Amino acid sequence: MNLGEILVRKGYLNEQELEEALQNQRVSQERVGAALVRLGLITEEQALEALSEQLAIPYVQLSDITPEPHLLEMLPSRVVFRNQIFPVDLVDGRLLVATTDPLNIRLFDELRTLVGREVEPVIASSRDIRTAISTYYGVGADTVDTLMRENGKKVDLLTTTEEALLSAGEDLSEPDERATLIRFVNQILIEALGLRATDVHIEPFEKELQVRYRVDGVLEEVNVPPEVKRFQNAIVSRIKIMAGLDIAEKRLPQDGRIRLNLGGREIDVRVSVIPMLYGEGVVLRLLDKASLFFSLEQLGMDEHTLAMFRGLISRPHGIFLVTGPTGSGKTTTLYAALEKVRSPGLKIITIEDPIEYQLDGVNQIQVHTSIGLNFAEGFRRVLRHDPDIVMVGEIRDRDTAEIAIQAAMTGHLVFSTLHTNDAVSSLTRLVHMGVEPYLVASSVEGVMAQRLVRVICPQCREEDRSAEHVAELEALTNRSDTKLWHGAGCQHCRNTGYYGRQGIFELVAIDDKIRDMVLERAGSYQLKQYATEHGARSLRQAAWLKVAAGVTTLAELYRVTKEDTVSTNGLPIVPEVAGGGGS
Repeated sequence: MNLGEILVRKGYLNEQELEEALQNQRVSQERVGAALVRLGLITEEQALEALSEQLAIPYVQLSDITPEPHLLEMLPSRVVFRNQIFPVDLVDGRLLVATTDPLNIRLFDELRTLVGREVEPVIASSRDIRTAISTYYGVGADTVDTLMRENGKKVDLLTTTEEALLSAGEDLSEPDERATLIRFVNQILIEALGLRATDVHIEPFEKELQVRYRVDGVLEEVNVPPEVKRFQNAIVSRIKIMAGLDIAEKRLPQDGRIRLNLGGREIDVRVSVIPMLYGEGVVLRLLDKASLFFSLEQLGMDEHTLAMFRGLISRPHGIFLVTGPTGSGKTTTLYAALEKVRSPGLKIITIEDPIEYQLDGVNQIQVHTSIGLNFAEGFRRVLRHDPDIVMVGEIRDRDTAEIAIQAAMTGHLVFSTLHTNDAVSSLTRLVHMGVEPYLVASSVEGVMAQRLVRVICPQCREEDRSAEHVAELEALTNRSDTKLWHGAGCQHCRNTGYYGRQGIFELVAIDDKIRDMVLERAGSYQLKQYATEHGARSLRQAAWLKVAAGVTTLAELYRVTKEDTVSTNGLPIVPEVAGGGGS
């Protein structure tokens, strides 16, 4: 039975679709399965399953296989990477090798000569193979292997600036053969972006160079060949060149920026280099402009909080503050707010460091502290441009805070961020900066704290019936009838059980009582207690709603939210959280 007949029998396509694909295939001269996949009629996995049946060659899931170390040593990494194959097992002296193309007779003849034994193909998807290669051989293993085979030649990326410098906007998806280590750095960046990483940490230790990616807010160690330690200085120098930093300066911290293009996606990379005990450590913050922007409705707010938020950002003047730690999505929330209120009748100006996303119809200013253009000075100048709405990236000092308050009191709507643990603490933070309480009380209209919780992977989501979590649920809520969910772990989520993140929000509208409490210099505890008693929903309560809705897990609730110091009914979480969310 031919491949097309098998696919029709399996119900993956019908006779008409098959005939159209065959006509297309005769023109393109490619294999039937490849033509069907290219035309979008079937998936690669479906084509490979049918091919497996046709050729009587096993189809394997590499995620279920843990190869022995000696198997990995049988095939050099450069061969594995170049041909996109993976050693699976040794059976009766025969080496089983996973491939997407078991009909490549020439390749398997070469493999038999290379390993000196019989080699047989098994079939696996290209995604499975790429993941297995990265996991077991390490990122850039083929590049490091090439460097090691240079037999002690001096590796120097800096022969000419023209060869080493990655120009702004260069497409990393195109192979760069000019320098082997340039490829290695590109491979690190490409894999990080493919895994949705927000940060890349390159950390030197005595005997190794460690690479870690931050995915969905959690750092994950990346497998890299141990030999890469030998090329540590050259790798850092390459990154410095890309960021326009001083490659000769190894004693002082340096900050820079790289603009890249990956298959049409604009990537902004913030670079931080700091000297450490065993060399310079590098952190790369990856800002993918295509995935940064979210609409207000996509942030993850419940209906009540969303309606309240819309009301606050639609006021004619005043200050609205978003608080939370670095990486909690504050800027993304403010971008969504600006997009919602933007109109031809309003002039909007932002002062940012850096500008992370370009908004149509919004005037955006980049901070340059080296020439004296900081947040405070930029804010001062912006007010002369007759804005209706101003967004300041962050209130860091008394000077910026006082200018923001003056702007709010003279008819402007001001959005900004602060670093505090909860919403109402931002009010006391402004007072502690030296701003007079009456100015804070009369200008701030709303404050919101936020965090990001990881979302359960939709591909492996299942009910969590573990006794441990049921006991936690009872301790937390005095009830056990709420269903808990978790991710069992699969290839889609790289066995983490999570894929993507959503926001949780603690929103407080400033009323007359809170203004009076600020004037009396009330502490954060008293403000929090009042807000809670009048319906404000804490971060932990917001996280609980996500748990009860099956969006996230109890583990994420504990990881992201601290224990509430103020609670209702003596419980840190009240399952029957109704329409609260503001005061």
